[in-house]
Amino acid sequence: MNPSTLPANDQQLISLIERIENIETDEANLRADKKEIFKEAKSAGYDTKMVRWVIKMRKMDKDEQYELSELQKIYSKAAGL
Repeated sequence: MNPSTLPANDQQLISLIERIENIETDEANLRADKKEIFKEAKSAGYDTKMVRWVIKMRKMDKDEQYELSELQKIYSKAAGL
């Protein structure tokens, strides 16, 4: 890379890199926290697949939930369930 294309302010670059690194650390910590919560749910007797499904459904609006429910019925009937 041509040095003339680098930003004149090296401190700004360092700051940007450090901010990204901090976010990556935060994301890793959040993933670890989420994993622990799922372990807690499992040890309390909850089916973690269903917990994940409920979380997914709660993110959807009512129309999306209805559409998914109807598709599930169609596919289940077609599969002989």
